Amino acid sequence: MTLTRPTPGPADPCVPVPVPRLGAGRAPAVLVLVTLAALIPLLGPSAALEGTGEAQAPGAGGIGLLRTVLFAALCIPVGELFVNRLARSLPGPQSDPSDVPRSWSPLAATAGFLAALGLASVVATGNLVPDDLADIDVGGLYASRDGKLALLEVNAFLVAGLCAASRRPVTQVWPLAAVVVAEALRAHPTTEHHPLLGSGLTLVHLLCAALWAGGLLHALRVLRLRHLRNGTAAGVALLGLYARVAVVLLAVITATGVCSSLRRMPPETILEQLTGTAYGRALLAKVVLVAAVAALALWARRRLRRAPDPLSACAPARAEVVALGLVVAASGLLTVLPVPIRW
Repeated sequence: MTLTRPTPGPADPCVPVPVPRLGAGRAPAVLVLVTLAALIPLLGPSAALEGTGEAQAPGAGGIGLLRTVLFAALCIPVGELFVNRLARSLPGPQSDPSDVPRSWSPLAATAGFLAALGLASVVATGNLVPDDLADIDVGGLYASRDGKLALLEVNAFLVAGLCAASRRPVTQVWPLAAVVVAEALRAHPTTEHHPLLGSGLTLVHLLCAALWAGGLLHALRVLRLRHLRNGTAAGVALLGLYARVAVVLLAVITATGVCSSLRRMPPETILEQLTGTAYGRALLAKVVLVAAVAALALWARRRLRRAPDPLSACAPARAEVVALGLVVAASGLLTVLPVPIRW
């Protein structure tokens, strides 16, 4: 069932309205998209490194996939908390739990926990993919900065899952914040020039990206449910409010992304590195994807404001979610490529 399908007349509010599940025709498309997103970090390192003379780290494809799963697992609960907060600011009754789709946060926390556990096992073997359990030195994680950050992410996702399954799921904001901080610190080792500046840029960039990607996914889920239950206006108002905030998020993401790139690739070398290094190639691909996302967001915003049927904005918005998923996969790829640091 699509969002543009006519709805029946008023129903008894005491009788719950069944929500259609994922259609048989849509499930294969989702499977194809998930497979494509997984192939980007799996096959991307060898493709990006082709002809650059740079060495590929052991197990880069698998590590990139784990990092992609971790990023996606972060986006989903952050987006749910964000959009649910926006929904409560809209006029009208907001306390009816039937107006909110079933949370994906517990599943996301489980996926994030397993991905963080896999990444911690890599750190525990000296940043090498372990051949068996005997190679993993769990105690060694406490002896290094990267090991402590890996343990922090494992524990944070575990706590986030418990909070998501509790009666106060909003409390998962704290362990999720810990994951964002840990990722920002991990991306900028102490040997880097001004590591706190880099970590600050990454923290803001990652947080805004999670709000954007996860928020749009959950906003579309809420819109679909509210349209089925309460009519068009109930969901369109939420999507419009999200679109206004998303403009600010895009501006911040662009600014922090440009600043981070200039720190690693100075202006006089950036054109050469965008085509001559693996990191530059992956970054260029990510920029193209973000530009496509921005174009789709603008298209959806114009339809939302000017089209006779505001729900026609859902088509470009769904395409935007798909493109954002590819951006997340490209971000996971970037984390396993050699960084061309030139100070």
